[in-house]
Amino acid sequence: ADLKRVYAAPTEEAALSALEDFGNKWDGKYPKISKSWNDNWITLSTYFKYPEPVRRLIYTTNAIEGFNRQLRKVTKSKTIFPSDDSLLKMLYLATMDITKKWTGHRQDWGIIHSQLEIYFEERLSGY
Repeated sequence: ADLKRVYAAPTEEAALSALEDFGNKWDGKYPKISKSWNDNWITLSTYFKYPEPVRRLIYTTNAIEGFNRQLRKVTKSKTIFPSDDSLLKMLYLATMDITKKWTGHRQDWGIIHSQLEIYFEERLSGY
């Protein structure tokens, strides 16, 4: 929850303040976390150039976690695969089944897509 205050901050300045608060609270127990964030701040802070809906899309990993959970569920029951190809085939078929169930969409996708087109026009041409 304390680290979320950093990446969910409305501005880069607020995020730096939240990171300092995080360090003051947790450096005694977990000193490498705030050190890593501070050491990589130049890279991490580019995230704040995007509008809030795009940033929320970036830091929300629920869809990825759910997809990985479903893949683990498929492979968990089988502990040994005869070959790497058999594992890849099973994961491919599982992916096809999982993606068939993806019918929902984000309510704010239109706004996010428009903003992404501004920042990544050359990558999204034709979509």
